Amino acid sequence: MDTTKPATRPDNPRFSSGPCAKPPTWTPAALADAPLGRSHRASVGKARLKAAIEGTREILGIPADYRIGIVPASDTGAFEMAMWTMLGERPVEMVAWESFGAGWVTDAVKQLKLDARVHEAAYGEIVDMASLDYDRDVCFTWNGTTSGVRMPDGGAIPADRGGLTLCDATSAAFAMELPWDKLDVTTFSWQKVMGGEAAHGVLILSPRAVARLESYTPPWPLPKIFRLTKGGKLIEGIFAGETINTPSMLCVEDYLFALDWAREIGGLPALIARSEANAAAVARFVDAHGWIAPLAASPEIASTTSVCLKFTDPRITDRAAFAKAVAKRLEAEGAALDVGGYRDAPPGLRIWCGATVETADIEAMLPWLAWAFEAEIAALAEAA
Repeated sequence: MDTTKPATRPDNPRFSSGPCAKPPTWTPAALADAPLGRSHRASVGKARLKAAIEGTREILGIPADYRIGIVPASDTGAFEMAMWTMLGERPVEMVAWESFGAGWVTDAVKQLKLDARVHEAAYGEIVDMASLDYDRDVCFTWNGTTSGVRMPDGGAIPADRGGLTLCDATSAAFAMELPWDKLDVTTFSWQKVMGGEAAHGVLILSPRAVARLESYTPPWPLPKIFRLTKGGKLIEGIFAGETINTPSMLCVEDYLFALDWAREIGGLPALIARSEANAAAVARFVDAHGWIAPLAASPEIASTTSVCLKFTDPRITDRAAFAKAVAKRLEAEGAALDVGGYRDAPPGLRIWCGATVETADIEAMLPWLAWAFEAEIAALAEAA
């Protein structure tokens, strides 16, 4: 058993799954031109917000007839806005394979009291998407941030569906290919793959979603912060930079920097490649060590952003305590910050591998993970 500390630490030990690491070239000076102290409704504010919307369209390849809006309360606000304004017109299929999907199930069943059919899979697995009725509305996450699994593709979603598909893509957007023709409502927060600041969500609507908004009025009252229509028509200003409530222009400026960085490195293909390289580095480490394994049940559904791991060594009797102790050692050494598993997930670690993380930092961190494991195993032996 080797408990010698590695010689090299990551240059950036930030591996949090949200808010995530800033782009590698980011400095506070990147925000120097933010129009602080100005109204977001002034021409300069509207221009920055519109640039963020159109930059999102450009990098993600979103069709020209899809609307993109910046909304409050992060990805959660964006997805709940979609649920509360569009669901109820027809029965719904609620799909959950981790804690955030389970949260949408709670909203649908206990709050909105919809005619809902619930499909659930254990952590590390996903629901058989081909088994769903797409003439109902379907709500699902693309990538389970807390479970380390993702949709392999959108092949199960039919083009001639009668219902809408509502996709929480917050830890997938900018790191995975999203089939826009299969997605009617898509939400994300730029604090994930793009390393932006928190509290803002992005809501993307297909023409079919807009048609639903303009033809259906839900039976429950809607707070102002959720309202996307007026007089039966879409409020177009929301999707041109006129936000529902006051946005942080500092956060918008930060996102614009991230979009510029994405352009500079080669756009979406480069972002995807960076994330996949990071996840592959972790996978090689796992393959070489018998005491750790991916939480994902198979490589086909393993996330390339929120990589979740579990300890498998039989000497570990309390896996939750062991995982917390390993994460604490890594943080104390400045080798890895915020890599503990999500509180509702099975005990283990969660390493963010999104595009803003450098592969060299992943590779420098992994020997420290091996060291922390061995140190904790030694501590268990001493305590026995």
